[in-house]
Amino acid sequence: MAELGLNEHHQNEVINYMRFARSKRGLRLKTVDSCFQDLKESRLVEETFTVDEVSEVLNGLQAVVHSEVESELINTAYTNVLLLRQLFAQAEKWYLKLQTDISELENRELLEQVAEFEKAEITSSNKKPIIDITKPKLAPLNEGGTAELLNKEISRLQEENEKLKSRLKTIEIQATNALDEKSKLEKALQDLQLDQGNQKDFIKAQDLSNLENTVAALKSEFQKTLNDKTENQKSLEENLATAKHDLLRVQEQLRMAEKELEKKFQQTAAYRNMKEILTKKNEQIKDLRKRLAQYEPED
Repeated sequence: MAELGLNEHHQNEVINYMRFARSKRGLRLKTVDSCFQDLKESRLVEETFTVDEVSEVLNGLQAVVHSEVESELINTAYTNVLLLRQLFAQAEKWYLKLQTDISELENRELLEQVAEFEKAEITSSNKKPIIDITKPKLAPLNEGGTAELLNKEISRLQEENEKLKSRLKTIEIQATNALDEKSKLEKALQDLQLDQGNQKDFIKAQDLSNLENTVAALKSEFQKTLNDKTENQKSLEENLATAKHDLLRVQEQLRMAEKELEKKFQQTAAYRNMKEILTKKNEQIKDLRKRLAQYEPED
């Protein structure tokens, strides 16, 4: 049997409509035939007619047939509109917009294909036993069936969307808290380094003050000794040189002490713990940013 390129369900719907149209067409043809039959029985009772009488008979027949054909064409157009209304109403339930191509209605090849389909359907139906089957009406889409499944799917998607929004909000809060905690740790580290620096400056200033006092005392002693005992000038100069060497040695010891102090500070448990905490927080922030990027909408 010829096919129209539709699935079985839709093809059966087309067959039902073609049967309906064929039935209506048969009734209208019988009406036209009855018009001619009535004319024969009512007017063709004489053997001869004049031209005027024949013209009057044909004009009357023309008016009756014209009225019947016009009524059938109008009824067919209205029937097609109702059929399209059913299809569009069902499509709108699914938020679909159907489009039609009016030019295809005059496609001779497609019309011949429909004619062959109808002939094949008539031949096939004549071979099958006639079974009176009352088809149930289509259930409205908003009273269950597929519409109920669609509503459930929409509800499920909305619920999933709310869960994703909640999860995204939670991740944002975690990221904000992690950033705040990182800022606090960085500030604590800066304060600790500042305190350590102040401690170093205090030690250095104290050592320099002691050295300055020592140099001043040596100078005072040297000047006194120079005034009192010029014969001990060479000895005092040697003492001054020794004091200068001591000063350089003390300064070198001070630099070594600073390096040792910094090394000991870096080896303290507090410094190592704080450095490990900062490293872990940095890794957590990177991970949260990656997770947050996965849920942000694309532009």
